[in-house]
Amino acid sequence: MDGIDAALIETNGDEITDFGGSVEIPYDDTFRHQLRGLMGRKVEDDAETLAVTMELTRLHGVAANELVAQSGLKPTDIGVIGFHGQTVFHDPAAGITCQIGDGAELARMTGIRVVNNFRSADVAAGGEGAPLAPVYHVALSRFLERPVAILNIGGVANVTWISPDGRAVAFDTGPGNALIDDWVRLKTNQMMDVDGQLARRGHVDQGVLDKLLKHSYFDRPYPKSLDRDTFSFAALEYLSPEDGAATLAAFTAHAVLKAAQQLPASPLQWLICGGGRHNRVLMGNLRDVLGVPVEPVEAVGWQGDALEAQAFAFLAVRSLYGLPISFPQTTGTTKPMAGGVCHLPLA
Repeated sequence: MDGIDAALIETNGDEITDFGGSVEIPYDDTFRHQLRGLMGRKVEDDAETLAVTMELTRLHGVAANELVAQSGLKPTDIGVIGFHGQTVFHDPAAGITCQIGDGAELARMTGIRVVNNFRSADVAAGGEGAPLAPVYHVALSRFLERPVAILNIGGVANVTWISPDGRAVAFDTGPGNALIDDWVRLKTNQMMDVDGQLARRGHVDQGVLDKLLKHSYFDRPYPKSLDRDTFSFAALEYLSPEDGAATLAAFTAHAVLKAAQQLPASPLQWLICGGGRHNRVLMGNLRDVLGVPVEPVEAVGWQGDALEAQAFAFLAVRSLYGLPISFPQTTGTTKPMAGGVCHLPLA
């Protein structure tokens, strides 16, 4: 919930032939507070949800138009926008996943066709609806030595493991940044633990960490996925802000270790994307527990801050061509699934 990333790529939905620029539009505190108020809500057509949805869509339009303009392009130069929106509720076991954002309005604002609603078809077919970036990770990793694991640390963390012949398995590993962010906001009134500075001054409470790691999610076989609010920091109630941040960073890393123990084979390296790669304590924890090289994706020439936005551009093109975006070993659906809904700009 920090803001919007927009990125340009050139692709046929199979290979990426060029990378363009990217922009980041941060949310202001007022809108972030409004967005947080929708978390955990099954989307309804109430006035509050509609108002936040329209503002979210407007901000995405600003980001898309700014990126096109600063790249020296026109809307007619862009084939499609992949618009993920904001997940506010995710319970695939109940057949529900909710991402707010109005694709038709975004197409009107930008004059560019838009694909959104990427997850619903997968969930309706019995899949987890997440993660969806693995097919993009496979395309990016063609020239890397494999097996390799790509770990995205966003609000939750998810892994894509890719075999030497390009087969992928994927699932959410556990908490990413969300618990740390919520803890820091509660204890210090800051938005995040920048570079892990708070955690660096603290100590891991092993008893609390052991309790957190007993969550039943870690025993489930993959594919599996999480809601942002699956985990709680109630067990940390009596810890200092510093010790809580250190313990939560360790929790994210040890959850990844539990995931690593479920993978088909040990990866030769872990490549880290998402905001969590900027947390130096978390990155150090991952290196300590995983025992193989752990590097940010920039180490192999990828654009870490733009990668998730690029992934949904890639998925949008695949959606236009009717190509699958999710697979039995990435979301648990019974067969490879296409997804997304296309919206054309009004003439």
